[in-house]
Parts: sequence; C-alpha cells; structure tokens
Amino acid sequence: MSMTTPPGWYRDPSLPAVERWWDGTAWTAHTRPAAGPTPPATVPAARASGGRGVRIAVAAAVAAAVAVTAVVVLRPGDDQAPEARPPAAASGPAAATGSPDPATPTPPPPAAPSAPEEDATVLLDQLNGIDLPIPEGWSKAEIGIDQAPTMVTVADGQCPGSTRLCKPGRVLSRTLTSTATTHRAMAEQDVVDAAEQLYGDDGLGNQHYGGVTGHTVVAARQAVVAGRTGYLVRWRVTTGKGPGGHVQSLVFPSPNGVEQPVAVRFAFDAGPDGPPLALMDRITRGIRPTGSATGGGVGSSLAPGGTR
Repeated sequence: MSMTTPPGWYRDPSLPAVERWWDGTAWTAHTRPAAGPTPPATVPAARASGGRGVRIAVAAAVAAAVAVTAVVVLRPGDDQAPEARPPAAASGPAAATGSPDPATPTPPPPAAPSAPEEDATVLLDQLNGIDLPIPEGWSKAEIGIDQAPTMVTVADGQCPGSTRLCKPGRVLSRTLTSTATTHRAMAEQDVVDAAEQLYGDDGLGNQHYGGVTGHTVVAARQAVVAGRTGYLVRWRVTTGKGPGGHVQSLVFPSPNGVEQPVAVRFAFDAGPDGPPLALMDRITRGIRPTGSATGGGVGSSLAPGGTR
C-alpha cells in the first residue's frame, strides 16, 4: 500500500543529523542541518516498495531521534529541560538556483518622494488661488495670524504696550465673508476688523499697542489684483501706546472663481522701525494667480466683467 506524505523537510532516515527534501513521491538530493529533534511520525517512508530494508532504515532513524532527545533532556548538570525550539518551516528548494530554502533578503521599501521645496520668495494662499511676493527682510510666519497665510518682517521690535516683541510689518491673506454687495463696501467694512485684529485686542486680552484710539483714511481706490478688479482702503491708525501704524484692506475676487472674495490685510507700524509705506503698493502689484508667471496688480488692465 502506498503512502502519501506531503512535500517538505524531514529527518533523513539514514542520516539523523540532517533533513532531506521529500517532494511528495521520492527523496531529493537537497539536504540541510536538522533544526532539532523531530518526532518519529514526521519521517516519511522512502517508497512503498522498499520492503524490509526500508523498514530497517526507518527504525534506525527513529532510534537515533529518540537517543538524541534523551541526551538533550538528560544532560548532566541541568536542573531543567532546555527550551524546545520550534521546528523549521517546511519549504521547497529554490527552482531558479537549485539551492535548498535560500534566505532571500526582503528588498527595502522605495524611498518616499521628497516634498517639493517651498519657494521662500512667495507666500502661497492655496485656498484662494493667489501668491504674494515676500519682500527682502520678510519671511513666512510659522504660525499664521488666525491660521491665515501670513508673512512678517524678520526683525522684531519692542511692543509699545507690553514686554513682548512685535513684528513691525504683517500681511495676511484670507477668505472674506461679507454681506456687502460691492468690493468697496466690503473693503470699508473689513478695514475696521483689520485694525482691531492687528492693533487691538489679540484675542487673549492683550493689547500690545494699547488698542486703536482713532484713524484717518489716507487712501480709498479701485485696484486690479491678480487680473481681477477690487478695492482697497488704507487707514492711518493711532494707538493707546506707541506711534501707531497703517492698516490696509485689499478686497478682490478670487482667481479660483469662488463666490467669496479675498481680503489681504496689511499692518505697517509707524515710526523708524516700520516698513516703508510704498511697500504696500509693491506687494499689491506682485500678487498673482497661483502658478501664473505674470502678476496683474495695480495699474494692470481691468479684467473682463468690469468693476463691482
């Protein structure tokens, strides 16, 4: 009667110290060192027709396995039996190389693609689809004002109303929500909020400039920004402490074509530490749609659709 032993590594009946690959029907030439004592039941018969000689070989292998196990367990000087090692996983020889059970190293995962380097000369407002030029001596703020994309002067100055340091120049870009029907009305409303945000209460009860005590309108005009027609309003604000500053709200349609317009807010401290006022216009002229090689700021031709 024939036996059906599945392919795998088994103790060699004639060499108990090694294992030989059984292909399901016959022994092959592939061998490897035995991983440890193997139970007698795992040793397959070489062939059903082996007769008495095969039975003798099997019996010899069983006796050798039992002897090895006895030596390991009964080794003198040991108080406890050694930990049993798990049997080696059965696997076939490598078909391509002909070598048994090759240790094929796992290739390392591909390196993650490196993130594109940010352009240090551009402040990106991805939500509203615009880029703002970052002037020399300015940088992107690590933490934007109210989480809006923000750029600030690199140099600090002493806050006139507290012991903290303040940035003499700040510019941020945000989506504007307004019930006003024209960009002019939107800018006239937004400049009030901008003055309070940038020179009033910081939201934590701190007034680093002593709060806004008054203002004068120094500019109010139509402006073309990123190829879209909008409006700007600029105030000269006085503060409870310090020389005050200039606040500007620039409102225009988003190049992304969304309903909500964009509001770019400026705050330039007055006095010798503040940025030159002409820089507001230069930044405005440099605002462009994201990915565009040209700007479309103040002085550019009006975009289709005219003025709102």
